[in-house]
Amino acid sequence: MNSYETSCQTIEKVSDHSSKMIKLQSKSNTDSDFNKSMLGWIGLSKSELLNEFGEPERKDPSAYGYDWWVYQNGYSEYLQFGILNEKIISVYIIGDQMEYDSISIGEAYEELSDKYGFSNEVEYSDSKSSYIFRLTKEDLETSPLVKLSDDTFMQLYFDTFTKKLSSIRILKADVLLMHQPYEIVYRGSLPEAPKLNDQEWEKVENGMEKQVFDITNVMRVRQGSKPLKWENTVRKVAYDHSKDMAENNYFSHFGLDGEGLKERLAEKEVFYLSAAENIAAQYTDAPAAMEGWLNSEGHREALLSEDYTHIGVGVYRLYYTQNFLAQAS
Repeated sequence: MNSYETSCQTIEKVSDHSSKMIKLQSKSNTDSDFNKSMLGWIGLSKSELLNEFGEPERKDPSAYGYDWWVYQNGYSEYLQFGILNEKIISVYIIGDQMEYDSISIGEAYEELSDKYGFSNEVEYSDSKSSYIFRLTKEDLETSPLVKLSDDTFMQLYFDTFTKKLSSIRILKADVLLMHQPYEIVYRGSLPEAPKLNDQEWEKVENGMEKQVFDITNVMRVRQGSKPLKWENTVRKVAYDHSKDMAENNYFSHFGLDGEGLKERLAEKEVFYLSAAENIAAQYTDAPAAMEGWLNSEGHREALLSEDYTHIGVGVYRLYYTQNFLAQAS
C-alpha cells in the first residue's frame, strides 16, 4: 500500500507547450464512440484501437511496463489506453461529456454506490495466489473499487467536494496489484513493477508531466476556469524541486537550504504577479496524483483558480510538483 502525501503553497508578487487536440471519432461511425462496455476495451488489440480511432496524440511509457496511448478531444474528452504486449490492459477516462456502460462522468456518488454496492473489501484470486483489497473510509469516499469480472477491476474517482464522479480507471488484476493503491492482504506473491534505469525513468517522467498538464486543464475547464499555458522555465523549477525532494528524502515546499518557491523562481528570473505550488509524492501515476490534488482544499484552490495563466510541471520518480503563475498579459 502506498502512503501518499500532498501539500500546497501560495505566494504573491507584483514558451508555449499546448496540448494537441484530436477528434475522438470512430472510423466506423460518424459520432464519437467510446460507449463500449467497461469490459469491451480490455483485451482488445492495439490494431483494433488504431482501426477504431487512429493514431494517438502521443505514446507515454508508464512505470509499470505498459505504454499509455493518449487521445484527447478538446477539454471534454480525454483517455489513456494502457498497452502491453499488443493488448489493452488499462483505460483511464476523464472529461465532462463522457459516458461508459451507463456510467457518466459527473454522476452522483450515491447513485453509483447504490448501483455497485461499494465495499471495504474486494477479493481476487488466481491459480496460485489469493488477495483481499482493503479500502479505508477515505478510499471508499474518493476511489471505491469495483470488480467487473474474474480479473478486471474498475476504480471510480470521485470529487469529494461535489460528490460526483470525476474519472474512471479500468484495469487488469495484475496492473492493480502492481499499483497497490489499497492495502492488500494476500497469500502467494505480488507482481512487481519493472526496474527502470535513469534513461527509462526520464521518459516516464516526461510523459507524466504532459499528463498532469492535460488533466489539469480538463479539470479546470470542467469547473469553468480557463486552461493554463505551459511555461518551460517554470517546468524546470518544478522538476528540480521534485528531484531534490526525492534525492534528499524530504517532502516540503522549502528545500533543505530553507528556500521556497519564491526563491526558486527568482533564481531562474521568472517574473509573475502571483504564484502557487502543489506537491505530491508516492502516487501511482499522474492521474492518481491529479485526483489526490482535486480532493484537497488548498491544492484544489490552486488547481482551479482563475487567477493563474501559466503552469510548469516537474515529475521525478514518483514526486510531483505543479507551479502555477499569474503573468501580466
